[in-house]
Amino acid sequence: MAKITHRAAVLHGPKDLRIEDRPLPEPVEGEVLIAVRAVGLCGSDLHYYAHSENGPNVLRQPTVLGHEPAGLVVGHGADDLPHGTPVAIEPAHPCGRCTLCRAGRYNLCPQGTCFGSPPTDGALTEYLCVPRDFVHPLPQTMDVRLGALVEPLAVAVHAVRRSGLEPGARVLVTGAGPIGVLVAQVAAATGAGSVTVSDVAAARREIAARYGAATVDAADLTPDPERAHAPADPDGYDIVLDCSGVGPALVSGIRALRPGGTAVVVGNPSRPLTDLPLAWMQRQELSLVTSFRYAAGDFPAAIRLAASGRILLAELVTAAFPLERAAEALDTALTDRTQLKVLIEPGGEA
Repeated sequence: MAKITHRAAVLHGPKDLRIEDRPLPEPVEGEVLIAVRAVGLCGSDLHYYAHSENGPNVLRQPTVLGHEPAGLVVGHGADDLPHGTPVAIEPAHPCGRCTLCRAGRYNLCPQGTCFGSPPTDGALTEYLCVPRDFVHPLPQTMDVRLGALVEPLAVAVHAVRRSGLEPGARVLVTGAGPIGVLVAQVAAATGAGSVTVSDVAAARREIAARYGAATVDAADLTPDPERAHAPADPDGYDIVLDCSGVGPALVSGIRALRPGGTAVVVGNPSRPLTDLPLAWMQRQELSLVTSFRYAAGDFPAAIRLAASGRILLAELVTAAFPLERAAEALDTALTDRTQLKVLIEPGGEA
């Protein structure tokens, strides 16, 4: 490869994103060099871009964002990863040695790092070195750009697994953003008897409906204060997966469960504290489960689902920008509520 430098989108502070030349990364033993073709933007990228922080993590030095990449193998490929292989990249890398890692729950590794989570540089760059174990081949028939949606699809797979969904279950998904739409599709593909998606935005409900889900205005789920102590409806939902990250939506979803139902927190809460009706939940013996990223087997399962045709990804991509317009892409994703998944396409040469 002739290039000795490559371009990266580097965040220096709130809305201070600069396209910079950096030395071309060189893979060491056990790593694969990837020419990045597409990177999906996530809510955490938007938080870092707008405020230089995401929850407790704060930007303290210039950092490359992006943790939803896909691309082509261009260096140090193994026998099963020849040059030009299209791949999705798993961005969270655990220590591999602790008790949690050995149990397959490496998403909980206290020593882990993740691309695009400061100070760890991410994928908004033309080339990227990745540990071999976290490089997943894509079907040759799949558009490599859609490989950037495998990471959020793996989030959805993990969330549905955490729910304990059984065939025929009645499922409610609160929030019709990209994760919510993917969770709804995974629930249906896993055997849910019915899937309903709620959102305050009619446009997003229409998108969920195009994917086959029933829809409901989130306002219609708001519980009646006068019935706050009434028993749960025996005909309520078996499972609610909250993908909104909004406390009231989570509470409304919980109130819509049947006795003995399960609520799964998938979206990152917008506030660190949420008022849950715990005494009422205990009386109904509801289960409250949280879901964080993905664990062993979730990425391969996500790719198999995408390859099967049971999960539709292309319509989720509503805009794409080249690397030099990365700031415009972030501004678009931050301010335009009609967008679902915005991609940045660095275009490293293969």
